[in-house]
Amino acid sequence: MIEVSLINGSQIVLNSDLIEFIEATPDTIISLSTGKKVIVRESVSEVVDKIVEFRRKVGASNYEQTKMPETKDS
Repeated sequence: MIEVSLINGSQIVLNSDLIEFIEATPDTIISLSTGKKVIVRESVSEVVDKIVEFRRKVGASNYEQTKMPETKDS
């Protein structure tokens, strides 16, 4: 989930897994797999950076949950 600013200034949290593509026309338009389009204030690169940051957090969290506990050798 990423937080973005709509063109009217309000903030929404968007499920980044639903993003099909992002366009700059010159507004940034995010097209979702649901068919909905969202126009945001952030640039394409800012949206991509938010997605990468979110996925890193999720990946780090999943790694911590699946990591084997350390054992002491006798």
